[in-house]
Amino acid sequence: MESIFILLHVVMAIINFFRINGTFCSLQGELLYPQLSKEGDIIVGGILPFHSRWEVTDLSYLVKPPPAKCMSLDFRAFQFSQSLIYAIEEINNNSSLLPGISLGYKIYDSCSSTAIGVRMAMALVNGNENAVLDEPCTKPAQVQAIVGETYSSVSMAIANSIGPFSIPVISHYSTCECLSSKQKYPSFLRTIPSDYYQSRALAEMVKYFGWTWVGAIRRDDDYGNSGMAAFIEAAEQLGICLEYTLPFFRTYSQEKVLRIIEQIKSSTSRVIVGFVDTWDLEILVQAFFEHNVTGYQWVGTEAWIFDLELATADKYSILQGAIGLSIPNTTVTGLKEFILDIHPLKSAGSDIFTRFWEALFKCKYKIQNDSDDTTVCTGQEKLSEVENTFTDMSLMPIFTNVYKAVYAVAHTLHDLFGCTQTCPTKKQPDPLTFLEHLKRVHFQTKEGEEVYFDKNGDPPAKYEIINWQKNKEHQHEFVNVGFYDSSFPARNRLAVNMTSVVWARNTNQVPVSVCSESCPPGTRKAVQKGKPICCFDCIPCAEGEISNMTDGIKCTQCHQDYWSNPSRDKCIKKETEFLSYEETMGILLTAVSIIGAFITLVIAIMFFRYKNTPIVRANNSELSFLLLFSLSLCFLCSLTFIGRPSEWSCVLRHTAFGITFVLCISCVLGKTIVVLMAFRATLPGSNVMKWFGPPQQRLSVLAFTLIQVLICVLWLTTSPPFPYNNMHYYKDKIILECHLGSTIGFWAVLGYIGLLALLCFILAFLARKLPDNFNEAKFITFSMLIFCAVWITFIPAYVSSPGKFTVAVEIFAILASSFGLLFCIFLPKCYIIILKPEKNTKKQIMGKVLAK
Repeated sequence: MESIFILLHVVMAIINFFRINGTFCSLQGELLYPQLSKEGDIIVGGILPFHSRWEVTDLSYLVKPPPAKCMSLDFRAFQFSQSLIYAIEEINNNSSLLPGISLGYKIYDSCSSTAIGVRMAMALVNGNENAVLDEPCTKPAQVQAIVGETYSSVSMAIANSIGPFSIPVISHYSTCECLSSKQKYPSFLRTIPSDYYQSRALAEMVKYFGWTWVGAIRRDDDYGNSGMAAFIEAAEQLGICLEYTLPFFRTYSQEKVLRIIEQIKSSTSRVIVGFVDTWDLEILVQAFFEHNVTGYQWVGTEAWIFDLELATADKYSILQGAIGLSIPNTTVTGLKEFILDIHPLKSAGSDIFTRFWEALFKCKYKIQNDSDDTTVCTGQEKLSEVENTFTDMSLMPIFTNVYKAVYAVAHTLHDLFGCTQTCPTKKQPDPLTFLEHLKRVHFQTKEGEEVYFDKNGDPPAKYEIINWQKNKEHQHEFVNVGFYDSSFPARNRLAVNMTSVVWARNTNQVPVSVCSESCPPGTRKAVQKGKPICCFDCIPCAEGEISNMTDGIKCTQCHQDYWSNPSRDKCIKKETEFLSYEETMGILLTAVSIIGAFITLVIAIMFFRYKNTPIVRANNSELSFLLLFSLSLCFLCSLTFIGRPSEWSCVLRHTAFGITFVLCISCVLGKTIVVLMAFRATLPGSNVMKWFGPPQQRLSVLAFTLIQVLICVLWLTTSPPFPYNNMHYYKDKIILECHLGSTIGFWAVLGYIGLLALLCFILAFLARKLPDNFNEAKFITFSMLIFCAVWITFIPAYVSSPGKFTVAVEIFAILASSFGLLFCIFLPKCYIIILKPEKNTKKQIMGKVLAK
């Protein structure tokens, strides 16, 4: 504890010493100088990758490491520098923007390295001088804002390092979604849309072309990993699956590259989404050619899709037909001419200009030895005589982004200073105040394009859809085939002119890249176990279910009155089934019913004509006529069972059937009793017929019938029959039938008929051996035997028959039993009346009795 107090006293003593003697601001490390610079009242910083790589040294940690040696000059950075210089020169010559204030610039080389980029950012923020000040070392920043960096990973390192100082970093080309986080990168802004939008635009484009099974290669850094993560998230929401996603970086070993190639060759997807940059693809294209990996459809980001240098390097058309997103093709008047005018570079930095000149014209100012074949630079070389990356203006939208970034700084200063005719002060504003104003800046370029930042420091997301094609001279062309605008409604964001697109292998047919073919309407998708959702089987919808869309995930149950068609893609009205007059069975049954009634009527007419003949009089003509009348009703009542069921027909068919049949059986029962009574009346001393004469016969028929009427009335008042749509027997049909209402009522009616029929059968059976003149009992026995047989077999047939056949069975039973009664009882009499009139005499009728 005592040692801690001693240490605190020492620290306080050192602080007091510096307060008394001044504060010494010391720059750590070597002095760093800008590649291009110009003095001004307010300095705009720039960090650009003038070199694409650096020499990797083996650090022993025993001696001070040497300065990084940058290699491979990149002409793109010079184009970006020219854009920055052009914007500053234009602002300085503009009397209405920042009048009286001159802007300067200091542009450093990041060498595409995060470590070097951070060092350059610190040099811009702190300056390069050592000084002893009378005040604490709290001098203002050396630059007002930093334009750059090109690569997201370097921008992240820079923004993270100088974020606490509130120095704005405005990138023209860093698209990583992660940079939109204001908690982590509070001072970062950009003039290029975030990969958040690009990833979703790519996913929507892939979905638009019907590719649900794709592969992906991502740059193995923050740009590639973050962008791919956003793409995967958006793709999954749209039902797109990634078969693989492979990391790649240009420093990967040959072994790693071979593993990537083998995985691609073994895959089944035919589309590759590339979240990489130009240099990565240059290496991959060469490796793909060496291992014959061709014919894939590439989908690219703005990082490489419109890079002419990459297109030129693709000599084997590995990327032919590639399609992807690019920044809209905007231009700034005079910018192209200024970029190609290399004199501003010479005046801004002589050292870098010399190396630039030598690389541009492939010559050397100083020849090392005589054997060197390199051309000597004269200084008179003309840019019009060369064609390389520096003369390629395909990145004009990115040059414009640099231009807009500088103008955003100028407009913010103009508003912050309150400039009118002139600016009242030239004092550099506080970084935090400037940053807050910069986030809210909103202006138009001289071309009329609006520039502003959202809450995340991002501009509006607009893209052109670029397709790689070859012209007649076999030269690469970047053809605009559509657009994507995130500000539009979801269904209108993406538009593609499909007829203008040329796909991989130079075909006009959209490549197919799916794990499983689309499920047609009438089927549903069922995910294959252990595989992504894009790999599925197509399962036909079950009966009564439909799927009317392609790739439906479930089948929809049809409504109760509908059923699925054979294709299972549409619900159709269920077929209704009932015994109609139009169908063959209905016509036949109707014809038989009418024929039966007609025959009954003919027999009745015949009996009426021969009513006074012995054979008619001997068998109780009154009951015979009543029986014929009831039989005709039995035949006709079967017609109520045919046709569409209705409330009246359902009530009528069962009650009419029950009452007419009871009336019929009552008449037969009366005739049977009359036969028995008549036989007993022939016995000596018998007086039985007076107890069962015509009045009693009528009364018995009426009594038996009234009992059935009473049963029917009770049935109709408690639970009458009603029309019913039976949907349970058939799944695809609706049976229109009459529901019995009360089954007890129905079976009571049927049971009562059966009881009378059984009684009649027993009595007729007992009277079957009476003398010939009373032989009607034998025929009644046969008729009742047929009647009972029909109705006994009716019961199981009725219960087991489906649909309209239930009604047909009931009609058949009615007709069969009616014909049985009609033919068995009346046909023998008709035979005698028509064909054997000589037997229709009293003598013949009474002959046997007399003989006995």
